[in-house]
This record gives sequence, C-alpha cells and structure tokens, in this order.
Amino acid sequence: MRVAGGSMEGAGIFDGDELIVDRSLEPGEGDVVIAVVEGELTVERLRLGPDGPRPHPTNDAYPVLRPRELTVWGVVTTCPHHLHR
Repeated sequence: MRVAGGSMEGAGIFDGDELIVDRSLEPGEGDVVIAVVEGELTVERLRLGPDGPRPHPTNDAYPVLRPRELTVWGVVTTCPHHLHR
C-alpha cells in the first residue's frame, strides 16, 4: 500500500511511503495497522482500551479518531524507504 498524508510521521512513515501489510496477523496493542474507519482506509497505531480498539496517529498535528466502528484490515510489518524518486 502507498501512504498519503503525514499522520504517522512519528513512527517513521511518511507521505508517499510504501507499506507491506500482513492480513493474517492478529493486531495487538501498539501495532501499526491499516484500519477501516467509516468506510475509508487509514494507517494508525492501534490502542486497546476499555472502550475497545482505537486508532491513534503518531503526529500531534492530527486528531485522535473516535470512530463508532473500526475494522482492522491488516498489520503493517515493513515500511521500506526509497532513496530515489
């Protein structure tokens, strides 16, 4: 998958980066995941709390999402960085 946006810069994931996602992994606390939030895919860090799983950005310039419904599509395992455009 290719990233669009800067919400995960604190995790070293930048706009235009490519991600390798494993859909067979069980997501856990702190994993970077691809989540479906209100019908749209987003890359966020997964936080598990008493209210259930919540997606969190790693860039303070972005708000914490509070979706009514969240589906984890897959767990990000690798983010290779290209050095040439």
